[in-house]
Amino acid sequence: MGQVHAEWKVLSHRPIERLEDNLWVVKGTLPGMGLKRVMTLVRLDDGRIVLHSVIALDDAAMAEIEAWGTPAIMLIPNAYHRLDAPAYLARYPDLKVFCPKGSLRKTEDVIHVDGDYDEVEGGEMLNITHLEGVRKAEGVMIVRSEAGTTLVFNDAIFNMSHGRGVSGFVFRYVTGSTGGPRVTRLFRWLAVKDKAAFREHLKTLAATPNLKRIVVSHHRAITERPGEVLRELAEKL
Repeated sequence: MGQVHAEWKVLSHRPIERLEDNLWVVKGTLPGMGLKRVMTLVRLDDGRIVLHSVIALDDAAMAEIEAWGTPAIMLIPNAYHRLDAPAYLARYPDLKVFCPKGSLRKTEDVIHVDGDYDEVEGGEMLNITHLEGVRKAEGVMIVRSEAGTTLVFNDAIFNMSHGRGVSGFVFRYVTGSTGGPRVTRLFRWLAVKDKAAFREHLKTLAATPNLKRIVVSHHRAITERPGEVLRELAEKL
């Protein structure tokens, strides 16, 4: 996933899912991998659209997005989620690009970045904050909608079923990525530098008022008992 697409390259993806009036997601594939990826879109009050972990979509899906609002802010949630970012900036030259502060150097290897997560202004419906305990290498989006609040994580939390074959073996036994909601073994090894701080931040997020769901950048959202699930993950660290 370190490669990037300079041109618009559409891989297989599903139709846009409208979770809330101001919150859409799209699930797509990755080349040569069984890992699915998720793009999250948030429409702000002024009609601007925030794009998190972008995926190049077909013409019909892009037309839906453009009819919904104006793509204005692109969030690259870490240096491994930049595959389609240069192509998006070429398509929408006015996009403002932000990433976590700890991922800034590697992200700027392939695309100009306008600022880090602390500098994103999302108004009342959107807050973006760095995760504690991971040296600001990742963050979380807090999206408020009429029906409740959604937390959008990146690689800090996975929610995948066990797979088959070699990749299924690797995801299950090597990286510890499958088998339901979890903080993967790989993320703990590579990203978590202060386990206590990370645990406490997850607990704080678990107490988010009117928490409706947790969206992750790979596979399924967590919709059943999201707060309790987040607390359980924190206790297992």
